Amino acid sequence: MATTRNAAGPCAGSAKAPSPLNEAPGARGRARGLRGSEYPLHVVSLVLFFAIWQWAGSRIPEAGAALATPTQVMASLADLYRTQFAGLTLPGHIWASAVRVLAGFAIAVALGIPAGLGMAYSPVFRALFNPIFCLLKPMPPLAWISVAILWMGIGEAPKIFIIVLGSLIPVILNSYNGLLLIDEEMYDVVRMLGGNRWDRIRLVSAPAALPSIGAGLQIAISVAWGSVVAAEMVSSRSGLGFIIMQGMKISDPGMIISGMVVIALLAFLSSLLVEALLRRVCVWQHDIGNL
Repeated sequence: MATTRNAAGPCAGSAKAPSPLNEAPGARGRARGLRGSEYPLHVVSLVLFFAIWQWAGSRIPEAGAALATPTQVMASLADLYRTQFAGLTLPGHIWASAVRVLAGFAIAVALGIPAGLGMAYSPVFRALFNPIFCLLKPMPPLAWISVAILWMGIGEAPKIFIIVLGSLIPVILNSYNGLLLIDEEMYDVVRMLGGNRWDRIRLVSAPAALPSIGAGLQIAISVAWGSVVAAEMVSSRSGLGFIIMQGMKISDPGMIISGMVVIALLAFLSSLLVEALLRRVCVWQHDIGNL
């Protein structure tokens, strides 16, 4: 009989999700076919969204005063690209934000994966660090701005610190749950074949936990880009968050939405890049999916 462990993440309980490997091969093929047929609907959805946005911004007076139309946003992006704003053009502001996001994301990964795996492996480690994690988890990065300035001043350190806090939580949670969701029977097979502890980690723990850890990294990189606005509220003179804040000060909705659009696009592309890297690392997942 299989031993079912509680796959509850820190501070919460959760039931084990059904494995996609239980699907019949025909069902997987139909699912891939449905995904392929979704692309025309994606185009229709986006066209309708931008058409309604353009209509609302240009025809409704109340909306037009506070909501830039897509054409106005494109004009604002072109203007930011051509002319300097606070000494930098749009690529310079993108680079400033990207450096902060990547630094914060790297630190969150370096801290979060060992912390999540440590809480999953060791009851003592979990008892020591789980209360701290539960205390920090619900706090939004925006709430740390004043404390970060008091601790670290107004340089780059508090900005990166806020991004780390925002992206750390999903890395810890997914690393923790990725290890606890592994079925005990998989370890039993290695034991029956004479494997030692290192064999169990190498043959079972690492391959089985990597997809969940990877999903946490995808969430974390998106959250890191979402946290950059809060981070660049800390006495910043560059970055996409700085553009948004300056747009608020001068009541320029085109500038505000331009910064938002660029952040959303970069977060999407970063998530796709992480997913592509995971496909190269977790090749066994795709081999099984093609059966």
